[in-house]
Amino acid sequence: MSKKITIDTEFITLGQLLKDTGIIATGGQAKWYLRENSVSLNGELENRRGKKLRKGDVVVVDDQSFEIE
Repeated sequence: MSKKITIDTEFITLGQLLKDTGIIATGGQAKWYLRENSVSLNGELENRRGKKLRKGDVVVVDDQSFEIE
């Protein structure tokens, strides 16, 4: 089951999602985390911390699923 992440803007970045969900403590850790761990966006591997996530996107990190709404 996906955790719902509600955004009030057009998009958030993958780095922001990792920070907002507590997976990383600071935005600066995003680059390292994405290099060392598998993250998928809508079923495809993604490693760009600046990747824009929009409503309807699904991100899977460490067996946790997040749906942007």
